[in-house]
Amino acid sequence: MAMAFHFHPLAATRVHLSPLRPGTAAAGAPTHSSVSLAAHNHHHHHYRRRFSAIVATAAASASATTEFDFKGYMGERAVAVNRALDAAIPAGEPPATLHDAMRYALLAGGKRVRPALCLAACGVVGGPEAWAMPAAAAVEMVHTMSLVHDDLPCMDDDDLRRGKPTCHVVYGEPIAVLAGDALLSLSFQHMASVGNYPPDVDPEKHPARVVRAIGELARCIGSEGLVAGQVVDLEMTGTSETVPLERLEYIHLHKTAALLEASVVIGAIIGGGTEEQIERLRKYARSIGLLFQVVDDILDVTKSSEELGKTAGKDLASDKTTYPKLLGLDKSREFAEKLLSDATEQLAGFNKEKAAPLLHLANYIAHRQN
Repeated sequence: MAMAFHFHPLAATRVHLSPLRPGTAAAGAPTHSSVSLAAHNHHHHHYRRRFSAIVATAAASASATTEFDFKGYMGERAVAVNRALDAAIPAGEPPATLHDAMRYALLAGGKRVRPALCLAACGVVGGPEAWAMPAAAAVEMVHTMSLVHDDLPCMDDDDLRRGKPTCHVVYGEPIAVLAGDALLSLSFQHMASVGNYPPDVDPEKHPARVVRAIGELARCIGSEGLVAGQVVDLEMTGTSETVPLERLEYIHLHKTAALLEASVVIGAIIGGGTEEQIERLRKYARSIGLLFQVVDDILDVTKSSEELGKTAGKDLASDKTTYPKLLGLDKSREFAEKLLSDATEQLAGFNKEKAAPLLHLANYIAHRQN
């Protein structure tokens, strides 16, 4: 029986794509496919030139106020986030195996994109980044939990993550499951602990902001967010049914974009952003969240395992539905460019200097190589 899909508000602002003609869903879709991006019917090369101009203009405007050192910015935030994560999990304390597994997964490297987004969103609305550090650490704990569970044999069955053996390969499946559970629990404890915040937070407004942020994180990763996307992804994997583009978008708006959305939105909430600012940043986050997955799908078929730090070609081998499979590589790249354009437009109303990290993070997500 065909599944009935009732889209959650997460999908309300998605970029609409016209449906595929029957029989055009194979990898490397033919050039005569009717797939087209909404409001995007111009000639391919003209569009790429126009988009390049948009990105160049956005980047130039962000750097007009100051030269932004993106590599230095990300390096500094990663060091600070890693320090917070290291301090959050006791080393060697009983049960030692559990804590070792948590630390192994959490401190195995990674680009720390979600914490950086959280800190940058706090800063763009005028809040000190230190206010958002507990939330930034929390979203990385949640992200790591999702990776540990996603890699399990009962899920994606992967043995390589961040260039290292996955948690269940090193510690066994039962400990990996429990380590993920413990990381999820710790994320909320970490955000809720008063002692993790600096003394200069607003004593009247801060508690309510933290409660709202915790609720936002819980919604975005539960049965209305990340978990929903994971379930539908599992149900669609290996199916003989042609997966509609709308359903693929549903999967990734929930499985991938939802946590990126939470990272940005809770940073803005804790930073004291207005409702208008929070909603603009929510739209920015949804665009880059979907962008992240589109690029991930492209990299899976164009890069090696060594370059990615995880198993390349995994989606194709498991017959997963991906953007390149439905659209072909060229259309997938065009879609990524459109999402990047949409994201940068949402930053137009913010101070250019404060918005520079978010602009560069969007560009990084679009053009990353692993």
